[in-house]
Amino acid sequence: MWYFTRYQWTVLFAAWLGWGFDVFDGLLFNYVAPNCVPTLLGLPLGSPAAKQATLYWTGLLTSVLLLGWAAGGVLFGLVCDRIGRTRTLLITMLLYAVGTAACAFAPNIWWLLCFRVVASLGIGGEWAAGAAMVAETMPEEKRVEAGALLYTAAPMGLFLATFVNLQVAGRWFADDPETSWRYVFLFGLLPAAAAFIVRLFVKEPERWRSLGEHSDVRLRELFTPAVRSCTISGFLMAVIALLTWWSCNAFIPVVSGGLARAAAEAEGLGASATLALVEQWKTLATSWFNLGGLIGTLLTIPAAKLLGRRAMFAIYWVASAAAIFATFGLDLAPQTRLYLYFGIGLTVFGVFGSFTYYLPELFPTRLRGTGAGFCYNIGRVVAATGPFLVGAIAARGTSAAVDVLFYVGFIPLVGLLFMPWVIETRGRALA
Repeated sequence: MWYFTRYQWTVLFAAWLGWGFDVFDGLLFNYVAPNCVPTLLGLPLGSPAAKQATLYWTGLLTSVLLLGWAAGGVLFGLVCDRIGRTRTLLITMLLYAVGTAACAFAPNIWWLLCFRVVASLGIGGEWAAGAAMVAETMPEEKRVEAGALLYTAAPMGLFLATFVNLQVAGRWFADDPETSWRYVFLFGLLPAAAAFIVRLFVKEPERWRSLGEHSDVRLRELFTPAVRSCTISGFLMAVIALLTWWSCNAFIPVVSGGLARAAAEAEGLGASATLALVEQWKTLATSWFNLGGLIGTLLTIPAAKLLGRRAMFAIYWVASAAAIFATFGLDLAPQTRLYLYFGIGLTVFGVFGSFTYYLPELFPTRLRGTGAGFCYNIGRVVAATGPFLVGAIAARGTSAAVDVLFYVGFIPLVGLLFMPWVIETRGRALA
């Protein structure tokens, strides 16, 4: 079941690198925000004004990232169907690598925002190219396994972002927090090297090349009677997953850091010990979230193959709501709350393992990049409201952030209302 040819493994690995570094570059800001935002705004680190500004700007910049991500996903989805999966993957990886590294040289918060927009266009465009390339290269009976394996790159990208931030900001430049975040952003150049693997070893899938002419692909075709129901199905499931994930994940470093500062203050720790505890708790929460996401991603394989796609989504929505309500609704010790991020990762993060095979299954080859890119990314326009609203409310303090995150648990329950519109693709050959 897990056997692929050498070339199929190469394609999977190339797309895996693209998506892993996609997530890595996309979330670096969330780790450095407590040092980056106050520095660019000229506020003393650790001051009440710095904490409030960090929460507000984390929400705002995350929402801007999602809007750019959506635009890039739709734009490069069309490009993917016109010029090919491999070339689009290469272009988008270089785009988000350069955009992220440029953040290291931002002189103020507005230049940081501009560089994040550049990176977001590439981040949004990469996913559709990689997912389409893998789906079209793999045999029918191995497509689910390949798609889920592809998405394991996401938690690995988050693990890498956590590790880089811990090493750079928590150890190498721990005594220089006003500068350490710039070096963290420089690691965003790593995908540029990985892009050459794509260029050297991966060719366009035979399914796409066999179509011949690709220049006539139009976005409006997604809303023709033949594929409209597929577009609606993919969009509804993606928007619920995206809105839930970004509302939770964007604030993991901020919430865990706030809890750590409160604990340090209660214990009477000094500034240096407080900073060390903040980095440790950020790593702890993110690691449990990522581990849950990795396991949850792989669990979509038996769920999708044995129960079907519709039942799988329903299970993940119910479990997501339960995990969020428990983590942010129960009266818990601060450190216990961090461990419960495992359950959120298992469900809220894990469900994304299905989109890498479910969305390509919905559309024919000539529209696969466009359709998958549209469904997976246009939902980010809606999802962008989540981090902004959570950030605006959370700016009142860590306790307010915990309170508002509890209500995020109702979002996946709304997903249950959309189940009648979900198209079942279990057992269906790739169109």
